[in-house]
Amino acid sequence: MQLFFQKDIQQAPITLSPEESRHLTKVLRKSVGDEVHITDGQGILYTCKISRIDPKKTELQILDQKKSDPDPFHIHLAIAPTKNTDRMEWMLEKITEIGFHELSFIRTNNSERSFLKPDRLEKKVIAACKQSLKTNFPVLNPLTSFEELIIQPEYKSYQKFIAYVDENNQRHLFDLAEKNKSYLILIGPEGDFTPKEIMLAFDHGFQACSLGHSRLRTETAGLAAVHALSLKNF
Repeated sequence: MQLFFQKDIQQAPITLSPEESRHLTKVLRKSVGDEVHITDGQGILYTCKISRIDPKKTELQILDQKKSDPDPFHIHLAIAPTKNTDRMEWMLEKITEIGFHELSFIRTNNSERSFLKPDRLEKKVIAACKQSLKTNFPVLNPLTSFEELIIQPEYKSYQKFIAYVDENNQRHLFDLAEKNKSYLILIGPEGDFTPKEIMLAFDHGFQACSLGHSRLRTETAGLAAVHALSLKNF
């Protein structure tokens, strides 16, 4: 199945964006009458028939639509962005394929980068969702400070974890996580969290967790955390 994306689908006919129209007409060589599948990223899968071919605004008639059930768990990854944006984009692509729900980039004392391009990141997410046939797209939050994120009252009911380098911490995230819960997992920069930041997280209900015996790069740690929580709910 080939999945297309169109934001804010409200009524028929659906008019595809120029980018999706070009892909449908020029790359896939679709014709009037062919069936295609499209999502709005809000959990709805539309089965449609092409009613008008145009490389800039192809039109689709809706034949059927299905709303997917929401997951009984919620994975929120909060991570310090790396200096190399390609590494963050790679991680974002892979965790989208695995499946997560929310991402916050956090500014810490040892952060290497304080600016990201949200439009570029959103395109990476959309492409990964289409490739992995996901109709519920994850939320990307604006860059926020470590201190501001951990005090938010909305996370009071979450299971909250902080992963950092500590050879005495032997309890793996997979073992600590309870099934069908909402999770907030903090991943620090290459220089790790400061002792002050770790203690502040503890003061706000976070518990230390391990992601394995190896020392991981930031983007690898983010991927490992999402995979562990996803596997817990498999």
